[in-house]
Amino acid sequence: MTENPQLAVIDGRRQRSVRSREALIKASLELIDQGLLVPTAKQIADKAGVGLRSFFRHFDDMETLFAAVDAHARDTFMSLFTFGESDGPIAQRIKAFLDSQAEAYEHLNNVILSTQAQLWRSPTLRQSYARDQKKLRTLMLSWFPELEAHPRAVIEGLDSLASFDMWHRLRHHQKLGVRESKDILAAMISGFLTQNGIKTT
Repeated sequence: MTENPQLAVIDGRRQRSVRSREALIKASLELIDQGLLVPTAKQIADKAGVGLRSFFRHFDDMETLFAAVDAHARDTFMSLFTFGESDGPIAQRIKAFLDSQAEAYEHLNNVILSTQAQLWRSPTLRQSYARDQKKLRTLMLSWFPELEAHPRAVIEGLDSLASFDMWHRLRHHQKLGVRESKDILAAMISGFLTQNGIKTT
């Protein structure tokens, strides 16, 4: 059966369009990972090797790009965070929890900073950020389910101690190493839980 040349041309254009769109999404993530936290449409197009007009053929504006990047990357990013085992000594769980959180935060540092830098202007990013914060709280409670029997203030306190903002402060504002930052957080979390009637030893 002879292939219809017109259909072959249409199919080829579709495939090029899909490749261009994927290249733009990938370029956006690569620029952010390299430290350009708020890349422009032109910078993304240049990185992807396509024209600026091609960018706006695929994305009406930066907001639609944010939605596409989120859909593309969210499962991969969230898979970096580990759900915990609810049994075992709390001190042991604290260490394992912080090992997992630290590895994920180190990997996603620029992505999270980029998101935070643009929350003020993007409903899409505010929605996805709130969704991810909710997932991270659920994850935290999977490590420490005993917290659910305590007042909300206890959960809020541990959520704050386990947050990226606390990690980023230790690592970048106070310029501490990974090991030292984890040790400080372990001591803070252990002390906080003990103060609220949860034995850690």
